[in-house]
Amino acid sequence: LRPLHLPRAIIPLFLDLAAHNTARSIETCAVLAGVLRQNAFFVTTLMVPKQHGTSDTCTTEDEEGLFAALEERGVIAMGWVHTHPTQTCFLSSVDLHTHCSYQLMLPEAIAIVLSPRHTPSCGVFRLSDPTGVDLISSCDRGPGFHPHDEPEPPLPPIYVDADGGSVARGAGGGGRAGRGGHVVWMGGEDDEDIGVVDFR
Repeated sequence: LRPLHLPRAIIPLFLDLAAHNTARSIETCAVLAGVLRQNAFFVTTLMVPKQHGTSDTCTTEDEEGLFAALEERGVIAMGWVHTHPTQTCFLSSVDLHTHCSYQLMLPEAIAIVLSPRHTPSCGVFRLSDPTGVDLISSCDRGPGFHPHDEPEPPLPPIYVDADGGSVARGAGGGGRAGRGGHVVWMGGEDDEDIGVVDFR
């Protein structure tokens, strides 16, 4: 996988954008967008679509308009971020299906889950490939929550840490992709210039 550079500042920025919903125990989501330079991806923009949420779901609206806005700004979708205001930090079955569509478009795509009321409070994930991608893309159980059986070892789990688990462990990434992850954390929590496009 090509490296995906992710500014640390994106975490507090998105939590601030989601604060109103989080206080009401409603999920919020956004698209991570950016550019490809010298065979590496750089997240530069948070695009917050029109959406409606509950305590355990977030559904985007006008996806056509969102993808038109990506094209207009010369950026590509590199994954997504969402809150779990009432739950721990993991990918639900609905999240797995949402993320699968991102990862089928871009193998390096990531899913960030922010769970501000729990520890760990942040996870950066991707479907294992081919195991998780094949399992989720061939699932015919339809929308909504439903179980997925984890593959038997030695196959990897359905999803894995994309940053080597460094955020979940509280290390903040250390500026490198540790333990096989392809995410490279950049900068501090307040020193990055991240664009925000909020359609809400």
